[in-house]
Amino acid sequence: MQMPESPIRKLVPFAEAAKRKGVKVYHLNIGQPDIHTPEIALQAIRNFDHQVIEYSHSAGNESYRRKLADYYAVRGIGIEYTDLMITTGGSEAITFALNSICDLGDEVIVPEPFYANYNGFAISAGVKVVPVFSSIETGFALPDIEEFESWITPRTRAIIICNPGNPTGYLYSREELHKLRDLCLKHDLFLIADEVYREFAYDGAKPMSILNLEGMDEHAIVIDSVSKRYSMCGVRIGALISRNKKLMATALKFAQARLSPPTLGQVAAEAALDTPQSYFDQVIAEYTERRNILVDGLNSIEGVYCPKPKGAFYCVARLPVRNAEDFARWLLAEFSHEGYTVMVAPANGFYATPHKGENEVRLAYVLKAEDLRHSVEILRKALSIYPGRV
Repeated sequence: MQMPESPIRKLVPFAEAAKRKGVKVYHLNIGQPDIHTPEIALQAIRNFDHQVIEYSHSAGNESYRRKLADYYAVRGIGIEYTDLMITTGGSEAITFALNSICDLGDEVIVPEPFYANYNGFAISAGVKVVPVFSSIETGFALPDIEEFESWITPRTRAIIICNPGNPTGYLYSREELHKLRDLCLKHDLFLIADEVYREFAYDGAKPMSILNLEGMDEHAIVIDSVSKRYSMCGVRIGALISRNKKLMATALKFAQARLSPPTLGQVAAEAALDTPQSYFDQVIAEYTERRNILVDGLNSIEGVYCPKPKGAFYCVARLPVRNAEDFARWLLAEFSHEGYTVMVAPANGFYATPHKGENEVRLAYVLKAEDLRHSVEILRKALSIYPGRV
């Protein structure tokens, strides 16, 4: 009964009803990229010629883990293939991490707003999420480290961050990561970093992995996934990475209990590691344009404020409305402009503190430029006539 609804998917019935009425819905509510999956990954699935699709090793195919370790090495992250475990999406990696380091009633500290499913993963592990508020006024920068420290108790086991961030697109600086490192070492905590958007950084920014923080070998846990990097959300392949041998041995017990990660997904993911850099160069250029269209467009609407993100493909915007969830529902149920409307994700679902983010929405700039421009104009029109505008 405690499991929360997804703020990303809870309004789906309203979108389906709008579509049945003939309304075209632009989905800015969910991070499902329209970028093509690399052909090399698709070809690997087409060429799969085994007569039996077998279980893989519970930690994932060794050939894939070795090749994935090489991928990190190229990016300056030195790990052994035994330091990583293949999981059924990044979601399972987070669940394994929480179950491996926490007992029932333990706590993890998370800057909010945060990826809403962290709440669900924590609840399923019997773990309490302790939020630390970050403000849209600062672009969702890391809160003062003193705030983190004030929430540490004997039950605290970890701090969780997403870098670059979902839902905000915020990219943590080296200085911020070093502050978190020092805090975790001081209080003997784990630092869990969801780095699934590593390839999506803009304006020359370079994300820093916590695996490169000095002194953190026993404390750093990285969550990764192929879903967004290669636009392969449906293959459900992620990774849990840590140099902490005891942690990885514990996580393997959970991996054995679920038998193995998807075999065909690993085939596609291993092949995707040979994707040429030109693919990512094109993707970054495309997302940079999309970000600028959406964020600049939102900020051109009277009463709207949206900080420009440096990573991922999300942004959080503050709207001139009393309640963004009511507005999101109204967009689908009662509004259309020339046969079109927009679906957004109410941002209150990305906060754990009650009443935070009630006038904010998360938007994903995963649609082509033309559709994003049109979406901005639809939102402009909607806000001009919305009864709940303030």
